[in-house]
Amino acid sequence: MTDSAPFRIAINGYGRIGQCVLRALYENGFRDRLQVVAINELSDIDTIAHLTRYDSTHGRFQGEISVSDQDLMVNGDAIRVLRHADPAELPWGLLGVDLVLECSGAFSDRATAQKHIDAGAKRLLFSQPAESDVDRTVVYGINHQDLTKDDVIVAAASCTTNCLVPVIKVLNDALGVEQGTTTTIHAAMNDQPVIDAYHHQDLRRTRSALHNIVPVDTGLAKGIERLLPEMEGKFSSVAMRVPTMNVSAIDMVVNVRKNTDVAAVNNLLKEAANGPLKSILGYTDELLASSDFNHDAHSGVVDGGQTRVTGGTMVKVLCWFDNEWGFANRMLDVSKSWLTKHS
Repeated sequence: MTDSAPFRIAINGYGRIGQCVLRALYENGFRDRLQVVAINELSDIDTIAHLTRYDSTHGRFQGEISVSDQDLMVNGDAIRVLRHADPAELPWGLLGVDLVLECSGAFSDRATAQKHIDAGAKRLLFSQPAESDVDRTVVYGINHQDLTKDDVIVAAASCTTNCLVPVIKVLNDALGVEQGTTTTIHAAMNDQPVIDAYHHQDLRRTRSALHNIVPVDTGLAKGIERLLPEMEGKFSSVAMRVPTMNVSAIDMVVNVRKNTDVAAVNNLLKEAANGPLKSILGYTDELLASSDFNHDAHSGVVDGGQTRVTGGTMVKVLCWFDNEWGFANRMLDVSKSWLTKHS
């Protein structure tokens, strides 16, 4: 590959994250280094084209979308559309795929991921935490520079981990985090029923997404530990789904070693957002609501007006995040950095 040729990307699973990845690639300037050459999705190509062109959350695609035989045409780029349930059948070698973005959510184990590699892909990046036997779990801005040429199967963590880990690291580096608890307030997702239905073994998740705030399990505490080993055993996490379509928030409370106050905490986070974590962590003092963060590409945005400090050492921070768009952009950041450095 020459310096000017883009890396060849395949998207496996073209749901919410897969669609946002494709949009963000064209919208946010990744196309010069990353080119999607294939999408593997069990739906038909006309539906794929329609859902690429129109999006209830992020609006109409600002570009040209059409279908040519079995290719999805995006701004003149031909993207081969495949329909294979078994990754072993995918022609990644023939298509010269440098990286598979695994966005199906259908599996998280290394053995299935390896099928993509055996089919000819050089690397794979999960759009979820995946199992612990991946080569590395990465949060862009925290440890993406640790990726090596020997890493083949990598996880991009989760939207919640990407949102919160930068905040925890900033606070821990400056103040020393002793322990903490988090509550994720997450927009509804497509694994919830629209109305009450026999949908899930967890009885709470049989209830209508439109009419309920639904407590759900979360692996965020484990995700924090995986990225920040010094936080092992220090966090507990809960989550609930709320009847909104997009944008979520994390309410975090931590105990810190050093005495502090609201102004000092906000200053730490603001400096990080304007410095080493610029474009990854955001900060605002504006009086905003969740929809104001729709289509925001940051991993998370600290709401400075909601910061609280009790007794000098109990710190409360609220962080907003677009759980679709922000995470999709981080997947592309990781992809670009990884491939540029190690291909």
